[in-house]
Amino acid sequence: MRLLLDTHAFLWWVNDSSKLSRRALQAIADAERPCLFSLASCWEMAIKVGSGKLELPFTVARFVSEQLAANGFLQLGIELAHVARAAGLPPHHRDPFDRLLVAQALEENLTIVSADSIFKRYGVRRIW
Repeated sequence: MRLLLDTHAFLWWVNDSSKLSRRALQAIADAERPCLFSLASCWEMAIKVGSGKLELPFTVARFVSEQLAANGFLQLGIELAHVARAAGLPPHHRDPFDRLLVAQALEENLTIVSADSIFKRYGVRRIW
């Protein structure tokens, strides 16, 4: 099973936060499960940094690159198939970043690691 980290799950993991559930922590730590981090989440982080809602020690590009390398996570690009799938999703949720993560999870057969239960409404497997 390959995992797709929601933005908060990634941030909580790299910051060793107690907000990460035990199940999510174990899943991410399992070396047999590749963890992917979407460029959609990078974009979300960049917007939050720009609006003052998120502080990082470096630029988003440097922070994410260093954390991907340090943790052995893989970068998941945004493909046309992902965007097309997002456009056809039912309107359960308006958050464009989450909708793109849903589309990526469905297209790539990924399980999302997220505290947000909205993903289940789309039929996406979720660990939390």
